[in-house]
Amino acid sequence: MPKIKTKPAPQDTRQIGFSTFTLADKTASAKTQQVIIDLAVKTKQLTAKDTQTWRTAWQIAINVDNPKRNRLIDVYTDVMIDPHLAGSIRNRQNMTLAKSFKVINTTNMTENEDLTRLLETPWFKQFVRHALDSVFWGYSLIEFGSLITDPILMFDGVKLVPREHVIPEYSRVIKDAMDEWKKGLDFSQPPLSAWCLGIGDIKDLGLLLNVSPQAISKKNMMAYWDQFGEIFGMPLRIGKSSSRDPKERTKVETMLSSMGAASWGLFPEGTDIEIKETTRGDAYNVYDMRIERCNTEMSKLILGVTMTMDNGSSMSQSEVHERQLQFISSTDADMVRDIVNTRLFPFLKQHGFNFDGHRFDWDESIEYTPEQQLAIDTLMLANYMVDPKYFADKYNVPITGEKNAQQSAGFFD
Repeated sequence: MPKIKTKPAPQDTRQIGFSTFTLADKTASAKTQQVIIDLAVKTKQLTAKDTQTWRTAWQIAINVDNPKRNRLIDVYTDVMIDPHLAGSIRNRQNMTLAKSFKVINTTNMTENEDLTRLLETPWFKQFVRHALDSVFWGYSLIEFGSLITDPILMFDGVKLVPREHVIPEYSRVIKDAMDEWKKGLDFSQPPLSAWCLGIGDIKDLGLLLNVSPQAISKKNMMAYWDQFGEIFGMPLRIGKSSSRDPKERTKVETMLSSMGAASWGLFPEGTDIEIKETTRGDAYNVYDMRIERCNTEMSKLILGVTMTMDNGSSMSQSEVHERQLQFISSTDADMVRDIVNTRLFPFLKQHGFNFDGHRFDWDESIEYTPEQQLAIDTLMLANYMVDPKYFADKYNVPITGEKNAQQSAGFFD
């Protein structure tokens, strides 16, 4: 039987800036997106979590034969409602997200502004955020959207494949979170590999695994404190009546229950009202100190320090803590840079992006205050011959020539 020759999928080649880009086959994108859409995504059950729930979920996630992270992801989702934990993570991530970046030509070590602009797009910022999230949530599978070329070559977005449907140990995406990994699709092979990119170590469960016990304990202690306040926070009202008439006793009960809003009551003759204040005074040490300890433990793991989120005792200590946070932020930035250079750029090549001979890097240029910049410019002019182009580019002011002494004097007269 003769072999049937098939034509390769049509490709779209376009000129953008100084580079030629060959767009990938759009039919593969549609097929991959349909696979992701078909996932049986279910509403998460917001049930109460305790340390036993966390430990059981952890055990299931590291099962060698059939690892499942769905129950652990449920625990993570529950603990992320904690404001201190969420704020600590956002504080750490924002230090990296706020950094400027550039694409550098590895031959002459100069910035390629055209390629830098290709990354100054929403999809890349979403990708960086997902990469930073993987530090806390563990391995993350990113799905890329369709390619568009207006106004520049870019994806229309990137999104996270629901983690409970990803089995990274076997490179599988399962339709139902309860399915075995053998029923899943291999995202390391086409067509999924053309539009999905995994970030992180396949066995990494994220830092939320470590902070979950503290967040769960904090939530429980706050609930206990609420119960304490409900029971002991208000003085106890005791009514004593000598009447045996049920109607009179009902009237006393009604008046006692309404005293909280009315602040007064009209009671039958022979009724004694007693207000008994609580003498329990250890709530602060029992509950608040435990909550405070949970917060500091979470801060130490997420930020490496405590005083960047809470008040410190001295300026010198806060500066030390700030430097420690800067160090942790730099490790996050290094991680993102490595992912972009070693994983994202090769991935983008199959979609027509041409980053050959270039690398991604953070722009570590020091930003000066206006006063500092004025002092630097004055020092440079006083000691060196400065190219006028420096000032023209820096301040966006056209320079047509130099003034002579007479012109300069006339300007100030």
